[in-house]
Formats: sequence, structure tokens, C-alpha cells
Amino acid sequence: MRMVVVASQAAGRHPCRVTVFRTLWLFHRWLGVTAGLVFIVTAASGFLLLQKKHYDWLQPSVVRGADGPPEKLQPLAAVYGAVFALGLPQLRREEDIARVDFRPSHRVHKVVSKHDDLEVQVCAITLRTSDPKPRRSDWLERLHDGSFWCDAMHDWGMPAAALILLYLASSGYVMWLWPKWQKWRRRRSNEARSDAGRQAP
Repeated sequence: MRMVVVASQAAGRHPCRVTVFRTLWLFHRWLGVTAGLVFIVTAASGFLLLQKKHYDWLQPSVVRGADGPPEKLQPLAAVYGAVFALGLPQLRREEDIARVDFRPSHRVHKVVSKHDDLEVQVCAITLRTSDPKPRRSDWLERLHDGSFWCDAMHDWGMPAAALILLYLASSGYVMWLWPKWQKWRRRRSNEARSDAGRQAP
């Protein structure tokens, strides 16, 4: 409301500047309303992703496998066999596997399914498997980067949201500083006229 009052007071003096200021404010308001939901989802999912290593319900903790030298590491085919032997519908063949992450310090493979974000950890030495657990962090990552909705949202929607956020931050600072700058200019101008009046004979 203060911005509108400041703009209306200056309308008679600088109509062009007021038009630019009002346009900036209108874009700021409606873009903020339109993109607000995207920002809320992005901020909430980003916060949870930062906490994923601290909570098993977000991302299963890495189990520690048996110690052993690199010569005793089992081949990838044996790791596949250990996982497929569990008989899980999400992990029946290689096409069901999204990725296999190896943790050398823990001597464990993390096998992640393409279905239901299910993860099974396999000891790289003994091939002992952990209980299958969901990786909710993977779902949150897709929600965070927009790929949860569609590829176009990831490739175009989220970059556009980032540009909108940059605009909102920049225009917000401009609208905050503009009245202060105008007030400072008027004060300097009044002080200059006052000094000139005192110095006049």
C-alpha cells in the first residue's frame, strides 16, 4: 500500500517514472502469486533433501559390509544374482535396475530399482543383502527438479521459475529502495535550496 501511495504522490511530477514503477509492481505481484506454489514445493522438498542423510524414512542408511581387500570383491554379476534371488517384483532382471552405487569404504553396493524407488544393499564381499527399503529422497528429487510432473517441466518450467525468482528478488529490492532514494533526493534538494537562500544577499 505504501508503494502505491508513494507512486500516486509522484504521478503529477514524473508520470513516466510512475508508469514504470507501477508496471514493475504489478509484474512483481502477479508473478509472485502465480509462481508461489512452485516456490513452496521447491523450498519444502529442498529442505527435506538436505535432511535425507539423517532420517532413514527419507533415505536408508548405508550398512557396513564385511571387511576385505579389493581382490575379494564380488563381480557385478554376482551382485545381480544376490538381488534377483530375493524374488522382489521390483527387481527381477537387469532392466528393473535404475543404478548401482558402490561405497568402497563400506564395502557395499546400493542397488536401486526403477519401480517404487526400492533399494537393496548388498555386501561386496559376502553378498549378504539388506532388507529392501524405499528411497523417498529419489521421489523428492524428482519433485524438486520438476521431472515428477513431466520432462517439459524439468527442462523449461523450473528454469523459468528460477528466472521469475530472480526477477522477484530484484524488483523487490528496487521497489524497496526507490522511495528511499526519492526521499533522499528531495531532502538534498531542499537542503541545497535552503543553503542558497541563506547565502543570498
